[in-house]
Amino acid sequence: MTAPLPFTLGGVKRFWGLLREDLATAQRLDPAARTKAEVALAYPGVHALWLHRLTHRMWREPGLRLAARLISQLARFLTGVEIHPGATLGRRLFIDHGMGVVIGETAEVGDDVLLFHGVTLGGRSMVKGKRHPTIGDGVTVGTGAKVLGPITVGAGARIGANSVVVHDVAPAGVVVGVPAKVRRVRPREQGMLEDAALWI
Repeated sequence: MTAPLPFTLGGVKRFWGLLREDLATAQRLDPAARTKAEVALAYPGVHALWLHRLTHRMWREPGLRLAARLISQLARFLTGVEIHPGATLGRRLFIDHGMGVVIGETAEVGDDVLLFHGVTLGGRSMVKGKRHPTIGDGVTVGTGAKVLGPITVGAGARIGANSVVVHDVAPAGVVVGVPAKVRRVRPREQGMLEDAALWI
């Protein structure tokens, strides 16, 4: 997970490096991306992620929390992606298309995660404390999937499109359906799992 960055010259350089890494990740993962300039100017998922990286740092300072919330609401208006400033997002996250993605305050997302549009990392209750999911490294969450509650999705797991996940998912597990259930993967399908489009 990415540690908060101090507002210092070194912190600004590290922050800029993160933004460049986000840009490169989007260009690498999206076959429609032609240039870094196109991604920087026309990818709302990247814009939402960049604004979140700023607001998450602000959220760590009690005096900046209101400003962080206001900027996150502006980001929601501009991108269609709602990420609470308190959510912790890892490196090389890619939000494809972005529209309708919601990530709650206590959500934790690992490195190299791929989220498609309409994904919700949400809660199942209104109690205080940890109420949103923890997503491990290298997880793919298909279009429209809802991952709800303080559950853990293990590293390398795949969540099918429109699935509703309310229980832990084992590392490298594949879950589909409403409610989501583990899907056994036949040996002949193993290679297909490398193509994230299977889970859109």
